[in-house]
Amino acid sequence: MPSSSIFKPFSCRHPWRVRLLALLCLPGLAHAQAADQVIRYYPGGSIYAYRWALLQLALDHVEKLDHRHYELVPLNEKVTQWRAEQLLSSGKVDVVAFAPNAQRERLLQPVRMDILKGIIGYRVFFVRKDDLPIFKGMTPQQFRAGVRLGLNSQWADYPIMKNNGYEVLASIGYESLFEMLAAGRFDAFPRGLNEVGSEMKEQLPRFPGLTLEKTKAIYFPFPVYFWVSKENTPLAKRVLQGLKMAERDGSFKALFLRHHADAIRLLADNGWQTTQIANTELPPGNVKPDTSWWWKRR
Repeated sequence: MPSSSIFKPFSCRHPWRVRLLALLCLPGLAHAQAADQVIRYYPGGSIYAYRWALLQLALDHVEKLDHRHYELVPLNEKVTQWRAEQLLSSGKVDVVAFAPNAQRERLLQPVRMDILKGIIGYRVFFVRKDDLPIFKGMTPQQFRAGVRLGLNSQWADYPIMKNNGYEVLASIGYESLFEMLAAGRFDAFPRGLNEVGSEMKEQLPRFPGLTLEKTKAIYFPFPVYFWVSKENTPLAKRVLQGLKMAERDGSFKALFLRHHADAIRLLADNGWQTTQIANTELPPGNVKPDTSWWWKRR
């Protein structure tokens, strides 16, 4: 009597089926090829590479516990920080990495661990080469009174500099600020110590009249956190758990030092006269950064 089975004999007339079946049966292959969740992040670009390497490190630590894999994907759009906050609130972006301010504290959920150990609060300056002798002879008081800085009006350091008595020309954009400095619209472009290495390679070749000034610096306490939406508490807890695990086993510090070796060397090689100012935008309850990994303040 013919078999009543609903299964048909497997035919080997199509070798590709045999290969496909064999691949699907390999342990863990499906998990390796498909993430349990895609995490969309902002901002992207080379100067932010460390931030997302750290996030991946944190997620990898927790993955060892529950075997849930998260894939990081950048938002491939150039948007303002304010727009990025809106995209995070609406669920079109999952994680951003910014400094705290009062508005973000109200609208977003911070993963309250400083991921940059304050290094971005150490500000040095791109200037025009022809102006180097002027800067070298300035006192910190003369610098504050006589130098006009250029900054993006949506960056957190814009109000900090203004509230500390510096004259600041506001703009929108990033690369346009190099153009404006070269054109003489302002005198100096402050950048985080951790940012200038990649910028000297990527931006200064386009502007041969600009250089890094090596006598004046400003420091203010400037923590940077990962942020998620108010509704995404599970992701916030996961990231914080992973960061704490990475801090305990030393992999957090090792990653930080590897990514910032050039910046730390630059600080050691140059005797910047450093003026410390207040972060007027740091909301109450935020701990000031521990800079001991990279700077021994006198």
